[in-house]
Amino acid sequence: MDRPEIVLAAFRRGEPKVGVAVIGLALNHADPEAVLPVVATALESADREVRRQGVVALAHVARLHRTVDRRCLELLRGCPRGNEADDDLWSFVPHRELPLWLWRHHLWERLVERLRRPFG
Repeated sequence: MDRPEIVLAAFRRGEPKVGVAVIGLALNHADPEAVLPVVATALESADREVRRQGVVALAHVARLHRTVDRRCLELLRGCPRGNEADDDLWSFVPHRELPLWLWRHHLWERLVERLRRPFG
């Protein structure tokens, strides 16, 4: 899948496997600016599984293109922490482009890990 307009049409039709198409789009389309609005649509879905697949798609965009947009970040904030996108955004997107809430999550996680293994 490499055509955002086809995935958006699948959303409008209520296709049951649209989340899989969003992941495919994230993996196959060369332009993150075309992919991120579709990922945001998945993150806004009423269907829990489509939202989860949107998180996976966002992780792929971060890993492949090293970018994210504000809308996806705002929507991701409403998801449980520790997901694939949190980790890939932190690993692949420049930290100065990431919001404070993601910094807090990762810095706290690192601190707890360090306290558990102070001499390791």
